[in-house]
Amino acid sequence: MAETPPADPKSRGRRSRPLRVADAIKDWVVEHGLQPGDRLPGEAELIEQFGMSKGTIREAMRLLQAQGLVETKTGPGGGSFVGEVTRERASALLANYFYFRDVSINDIYQVRIALEPELAASLAGKLTDAQLAELEAIMEHYAEPARSAEEERQQHVASLRFHARLSDFGNNALLGFFIGFMAQILTDLTVYKQLYTAPNHDLWQRGRLHQIDLIAALRTGDAAKAHAVMRSHMEMAQSLMDIQEAEVMKRFIAE
Repeated sequence: MAETPPADPKSRGRRSRPLRVADAIKDWVVEHGLQPGDRLPGEAELIEQFGMSKGTIREAMRLLQAQGLVETKTGPGGGSFVGEVTRERASALLANYFYFRDVSINDIYQVRIALEPELAASLAGKLTDAQLAELEAIMEHYAEPARSAEEERQQHVASLRFHARLSDFGNNALLGFFIGFMAQILTDLTVYKQLYTAPNHDLWQRGRLHQIDLIAALRTGDAAKAHAVMRSHMEMAQSLMDIQEAEVMKRFIAE
């Protein structure tokens, strides 16, 4: 059958038909208010709806499945359904985007210093006792100074989990996502680059005191204090990571 491009602004340009149809299907889902788990029209209906061939529709649906926006179920009651992209999947896709880009420790901390103090200030006085207790429970993983390089790495990963969990408690999904994403990148760097070589008790103590002060400010609703403590914590962490990265490079060159 002859195909006519969808009457949508996104259809212009040099993008392939399946990509344009995938965008048109996403727009259709939004316009009709469909939610994750809602059934999508069958293949024959999509062919008629978008004026495209079976092959183009199938390829568009495969693209949406790869993005996590469509789920296909077989058997009785099967079909295609609106999917929900999890934070983990979105983070993985974004990480792929940055895979071949030269993102430095300073790039990451430039973002963290800009975002995390704002998040902390916005949450002051708004966390429940259960949420504060959860943050304090994470801190128990580094209640004592590390005794080895491996324990130092484990404690740093736990500290990053503190920040990722704090980001989950905010009402700004975009802010929370990017803070959590930064924490995940640093976790990966800590594990794969083996950034920590020897325990540093002074920095452990300073970092832990920062988080204790932050919990106190969050509990009492002192937004200005929460902002200042988090910024100081981020600046200290950036300085530490710069030193550790330099140590890694020295070991690499020596080898």
